[in-house]
Parts: sequence; C-alpha cells; structure tokens
Amino acid sequence: MTENNKETIERATVKTVVKTTGKTVVLGVCGGIAAYKVAYVASALTQAGVDVHVIMTKNATEFISPMTFETLTANRVIVDTFDRNFQWDVKHVSLAKKADLFVIAPATANMIAKMAYGIADDMLSTTVLAASCKKLVFPAMNTGMYNNPATQRNIDILKNDGMFIFEPASGYLACGDVGAGRLPEPDKITECVKFFLNSDNTLKGKKVLVTAGATREAIDPVRYITNHSTGKMGYAIARRAAEMGAQVVLVSGQTNLEAPFGVEKIDIVSARDMFEAVKEHGKDCDIIVKAAAVADYRPKTVADQKIKKSEGDAFIDLERTDDILKYLGEHKKKGQVICGFSMETENLLENSRKKLDKKNADMIAANSIRQKGAGFASDTNIVTLITRDGAEELECMDKYDVADIILKRLADMM
Repeated sequence: MTENNKETIERATVKTVVKTTGKTVVLGVCGGIAAYKVAYVASALTQAGVDVHVIMTKNATEFISPMTFETLTANRVIVDTFDRNFQWDVKHVSLAKKADLFVIAPATANMIAKMAYGIADDMLSTTVLAASCKKLVFPAMNTGMYNNPATQRNIDILKNDGMFIFEPASGYLACGDVGAGRLPEPDKITECVKFFLNSDNTLKGKKVLVTAGATREAIDPVRYITNHSTGKMGYAIARRAAEMGAQVVLVSGQTNLEAPFGVEKIDIVSARDMFEAVKEHGKDCDIIVKAAAVADYRPKTVADQKIKKSEGDAFIDLERTDDILKYLGEHKKKGQVICGFSMETENLLENSRKKLDKKNADMIAANSIRQKGAGFASDTNIVTLITRDGAEELECMDKYDVADIILKRLADMM
C-alpha cells in the first residue's frame, strides 16, 4: 500500500485465529519398538502449545523411559493404575474428561484387542474406556500380526465404535519382515493430531476446490517457463478447508510440499493441465479459491529436441494461456463463491478491483510482492481482501491464519 492511496480500508482485528494452544492430548504409548518415535510427537505437540499427558503400558517402559516423556511434556507420566507416590486423583477419569483428543501410538495388537472388547486391566486401557473424546489409533506390529483375521476383525470393531484407525506404513520391520506394520513417521502423526484438534464444522457438507503452486510451460524437453511460487498459501487454504469439514480437492502445480491431511490432491504441470482439472472438478464445488501462480503465456510451439545454443539472440513466440478465473466467472453456478488471488507490484487496489469485476469473482485476495512479510516462499502474508462491498486489509500473519480468515469470509458470502 502506498502512502497516498486514498482508499478506505476496513482493518481486520483478528491476528491469530486457530491454534492448538490450550488443547489437551492424552498420548497412549504401548510396548513396541516404534515407541521411540512417539517421543518426537510429544515434543512437537508440546512446542505447538498442546498440553500432552502420556500414559504408558508397563511393556512400553522397556523400550523408552517415562522420564523421556516427562522431560519433553513437563507432565508426570502415568504407568501404574495404583501409583501411591502421586497426588491423589482418579486419573483414569480426570484425564479422560480433560482430553480434547486421545492418541494411541504405537497401538499393539494386544491393546487393539482390549479396546475392541472393553477390557480395562491397566491404566491405558482403563482411561481409553472412560474417555468420550475422539480417539486416533496408529497400529504398529509385525505384518503377520497386523494381517491376522483376529486383528483385522478387532480393527473393524473399533472403526464401527467411531475410532479413527490409521493404516500403518509398509516397509522393512524390526523383526526382519517386510510388509505393513510400520508406525508412520512422527511428522505424519503430528499433522493428523493437529488436524483433529483444529477441526470444526464451518464448511461441513461443502465442496472446496483450491489451486496452488507454479505451472510449467515447456520450451523443449529440457527447458520451461515458470515462476517463484512455492504453493504455501494455497496449501494452507486447502488444509484449513479440510479442517473446517469440507471435501477438498487441491489442484497443484510444482511445489515441494506434501498434500495436507484429508485433502485429495491432483498434480498438474502446465496451465492447460490446470484449466482442464479445474473444469472437471470445479463445476460441483461450493467454493473455489484460485491461489496458484498460473503462467499467462506459453510457447506457441514446443521443440521435440533440445534447442542447441547458437550465436546471437534467441526469440520464443508466445501465446496466451487459458484464463481459468475468467472461465470460472463466466460459468459460475448459483450459490457458488469464487476467490482469486492478485499479486501486484503497483496500484494494488486499482488493479485488483479491475480483476474482481472483469473475472466476475466474489473476492480477490491481493498482495504486493514488495511488502516485507508477503509474497513468494514466505511463511507469512499480507493480504487485502477485496469484494464489491469494500476492502479489508489484514495484518502480517501466518499463511494458515490468512487462510482461516479467507475461508470464513467466503463461508459468510454463501
């Protein structure tokens, strides 16, 4: 924004929107070689502001010390149901009531069987039985044990009881076998936990399409035209939309990011690829957010072989790519809400308002690449939300928080 800009701006008062701070997770650790991985989960969640309480089975203490978790979480680890050396409390009841989420990782075949049949013979199985919060179960065991019909039957029982069971990863196991049974990596578990902690029903029953990342327009088999987009903003929007209960399709160009939990990702390369994917998947969506950095031009012809270097200058004939946002605006169905992005280096509001009208969009999220804290590759952004009712300038904030505000404004428009 320039100092001489005379546009009236409604400033957002929300700076930090959805966080895990203040949430409580009970982390149940069973006796398996993968128990050490869960220490990383406990650490990551604690650093994110989660109050983590660990309950270990006695067998789990043979693989990792309770002191490790106590050091990481600053909470006493519970192992013995009848521990007399601790402040009196009916722990299996108090923790069960306190928990926003219950996570069992690694979940052994024995613990899965106990939970399936309501057996409560230690602190962990007792507390699980008493808890009414959502429960996430991450099985990890020998592949033969996991594939055994008894274990699969018990897993089906837990699913029918409303627990969330996550498929183990496949690969080389500690016992020497190769197959399903590996505990997912700590960052995957942490992402799942954060997803459930931040979940709400704002967009439940709605379909959301998000585009993200950079497109690549081929010159020859070696070279292409692209831009500096990392996809972080679009991926944050897709992640938050899924947390808000929406069915999310993410059409993604080139990024180094993994698809957010709960999101269907469609990989594309060129602007034409993205256009076709959006046409196919966007027609039935309630909200469409075009956050991708799509090439405006592509080479008219693509060489079959690498273009060899020669003396003098080289020229590439370019042609316009399909205008995806314009197409969406021209084919917008009743009740559908469309948001485009506008990255400018000058005349931010003027250019973005023109884009809003010309493309028949409902909102343009505009930002200037010249502002510190905004633009490509940054974890933060400074966005002005432009609608036909005015403009709302947001403060510099994490892109996840920007995503939350954008989606709530779009939900209000519906």
